[in-house]
Amino acid sequence: MGRMRVRLGAESARLRYVARYRFSLYPALYLPWARRHYAGTGIEVVGPDTELVIEGFGRSGSTFAVDAFELAQPGRVRIAHHTHAAAQVVEAARRGIPALVIVRHPDDATLSHMARRGIPAVTALRSWIRYHERVAPWKERLLLVPFEDVTRDFGTVIRRLNERFGTEYGVFEHSKENEARVFEIIDSRNRERFDAAQPERARSLARPTREREALKTSFRDELEAPRLRALRTRAAELYRSLVTISD
Repeated sequence: MGRMRVRLGAESARLRYVARYRFSLYPALYLPWARRHYAGTGIEVVGPDTELVIEGFGRSGSTFAVDAFELAQPGRVRIAHHTHAAAQVVEAARRGIPALVIVRHPDDATLSHMARRGIPAVTALRSWIRYHERVAPWKERLLLVPFEDVTRDFGTVIRRLNERFGTEYGVFEHSKENEARVFEIIDSRNRERFDAAQPERARSLARPTREREALKTSFRDELEAPRLRALRTRAAELYRSLVTISD
């Protein structure tokens, strides 16, 4: 009976995950719901007052990007962020709102989702593909950057954003000291939201943890199974079509 409950719980989590990433592909359906659902939570949904969108598929570094961006600004900027919904990106492109979209390599994103959500590799990989295939037709109206550019030199990312959209946002100085300041902001928020001593809570923290890295290592064999080779190739080709990889 206990094993049955575990299997049913895992299947329920998988179905909720699939439904979330399918539903969030379509602005007309998703955005009205998201504005009600996320009201007062700190997650911002694109609207008439939005000045900038910072988004990405889940676990792609958007928390670091938003906090680092805000740290570099002299005043408040109205940013839509953290829905992890393709609909938000598509709506920004339609409205002509500057949008920064972080693109993490599908293998890395899949492993992170497996560790965070407890879902199979195939489920996370297919969701990564759906998200980015939905965003791809709007590529020319967006700034798509690889995850590594955000984590290694976010100042250059902001400069590219300014060049692309004619904005004049403050540039983040990506020093060790400023990076530490961003992580302290993240850690402070995590302490308010989660008890990191609980393993299931530690999976939710918006920064790398030893526990999650260990989980990702244990899931790699499943991701690299021969049956997923074609799907991984499709995802890798899509990734290369979206971003320019820096040296």
